[in-house]
Amino acid sequence: MQIDANLMQSLIWAAMGCGFTWLMTTAGSAVVFFFRKDRAVTHRIFLGFAAGVMIAASVWSLLNPAIEQAEELGQVGWISAAGGFLLGVAFLMALDTFLPHLHMEGDDPEGVKTSWKRTTLLVSAVTLHNIPEGMSVGLLFAMAGQSSGPERTAYLGMAMALAIGMGLQNFPEGAAISLPLRREGMSRGKAFVMGSLSGIVEPIFGILVVLVSSQITPFMPWMLAFAAGAMIYVVVEELIPEAHLGEHSNIGTLGVIAGFVVMMVLDVALG
Repeated sequence: MQIDANLMQSLIWAAMGCGFTWLMTTAGSAVVFFFRKDRAVTHRIFLGFAAGVMIAASVWSLLNPAIEQAEELGQVGWISAAGGFLLGVAFLMALDTFLPHLHMEGDDPEGVKTSWKRTTLLVSAVTLHNIPEGMSVGLLFAMAGQSSGPERTAYLGMAMALAIGMGLQNFPEGAAISLPLRREGMSRGKAFVMGSLSGIVEPIFGILVVLVSSQITPFMPWMLAFAAGAMIYVVVEELIPEAHLGEHSNIGTLGVIAGFVVMMVLDVALG
């Protein structure tokens, strides 16, 4: 009964945390109702901020706990962290290779050939990197549910910090999908709905991870590092390059720095 109670608690926490991140994606998508144009400068700031948050979250919220958890389980910390990290990179690289998608400023779709519309391909690109975000939040809430005493408080603080950080970066991310969709000719209402739906995978994968957490406890350090590797792949492959397109790319750099500092402060203060 105690195990079931802990699982239920983790599910409630994960649903609330990932629900918040999805809500922030939806709120960001609503920007399409207030802005007439998708300003390139704003777009670069949004992408840079998201990249900074994800870099800091990967280190403080995922890799550090992965190493600590591995050592508590009697494993070699750096092996779990490095191995899981590389597996996460490989997983996202595989999705990037096969899942049809289109980057915001791109003209040629990536992945397998498909008859999907350009707008669908744009949404697919954002949905792709929301998967590891949902997994990471769910993993930390699962670890909080499996722990007790001060350790539970620490993991819960880290999970809350990560959920808040992901939510903060999801707001500009929602805008970064709905505004370009509007620019592509989609109606404001439909652009808003599509932007919101791009974040629905976060609560789905967050809850799925919690449901299987009791079966993957020995591999939890690997899973945390896996989520970190997947997020860093997204940052390097997509967010930072697109944040530095065009002239005055330093605005994208400042966005990265701002996102990194905000997530670092959140994690240290709450975790």
